[in-house]
Amino acid sequence: MFNNLLKNISPVVKNILLINIIFYIAQWTLPSFTQQLELFPVTSEDFRPWQLATHFFMHSQFSIGHIFFNMFALVIFGAQLERVWGPQRFLGYYIACALGAAVLHLGVNYIRIQNIEALLSVQDLELFRNSAYDAFQKGMNFKDPILAQLNLLHHTPMLGASGAIFGLLAAFGYLFPNTELMLLFPPIPIKAKYFVIGYAALELYLGVSNNSNDNVAHFAHLGGAFIGIIIVLYWSKKRNNFF
Repeated sequence: MFNNLLKNISPVVKNILLINIIFYIAQWTLPSFTQQLELFPVTSEDFRPWQLATHFFMHSQFSIGHIFFNMFALVIFGAQLERVWGPQRFLGYYIACALGAAVLHLGVNYIRIQNIEALLSVQDLELFRNSAYDAFQKGMNFKDPILAQLNLLHHTPMLGASGAIFGLLAAFGYLFPNTELMLLFPPIPIKAKYFVIGYAALELYLGVSNNSNDNVAHFAHLGGAFIGIIIVLYWSKKRNNFF
């Protein structure tokens, strides 16, 4: 099964897959590699502009499932979309979804920071800003839960291809709405359009819930899907030029 799958991978998908694997290996072999290329909040001292273009080739070193499921979805859905659109259009779409995911994530993160900072006095805010980065670098936690949450929002990076993958899911659900997908949990078939809508609704709920114990960037997922569906709808109006 996997041999046939690998033989049928389209060119751009294959290259994206290889780049992700190379980056994943580099994360294990080069200690400073991850911090330089994952996406930090714009308020963090570790933010660098190039992270917008590198974070979606990075994955968690502590969860093999993170890269496995993203790359599995890339191969399954991406290869089909590349055959429909062609290599150049597919690559542009993939990158646009990844960037859209990053922008929405950074925007929501920034709004949340502003909302929390508005609750603090000028003195407390100044004290926090002067000590937060040093505390974060040393692995120290703030006892005040509000300051602890603010510290996490300022300094927790994002990485992974999930935003771009959600863009692929959105496009697949639009172009192949009645294609049945077999879920792993639970193992039942479901049409692509219902899967995408249900998954997006779940991500929205989890994103709005803003659970402090949830380290998944739900709005990045939604950002990728949102940009993706806008692009697909735009292309569908120019269908004569699209195919």
